[in-house]
Amino acid sequence: MNAKVFDRPVYLKKGRDLIEEITCLEDAIDFLEAWPRNDRDIVHDATLKTCHMAFDGLKPVKVGRDAIRAFGDKKGILVKSPGVQPWMIRSRSGGGRVSA
Repeated sequence: MNAKVFDRPVYLKKGRDLIEEITCLEDAIDFLEAWPRNDRDIVHDATLKTCHMAFDGLKPVKVGRDAIRAFGDKKGILVKSPGVQPWMIRSRSGGGRVSA
């Protein structure tokens, strides 16, 4: 198991209709680095720096998770939990069961 994985994912809105699941520090860093340059500010810079420090082992992973979650809350893009989880959707193919 990767030690840089969050104990619980963070869900952030990306655009109008898309929700991105952030499950680890690498996802958080990728999300922040893709943030529009003209919308970056001190909050963005501090969050990115915190996530990099956690990735490098200088801070606990939980601190990185808390930072990306706080960033999402400040920017108004934090989602408590998406309405439909992938495991909630029933497969039409029968779920992989094999007849005896």
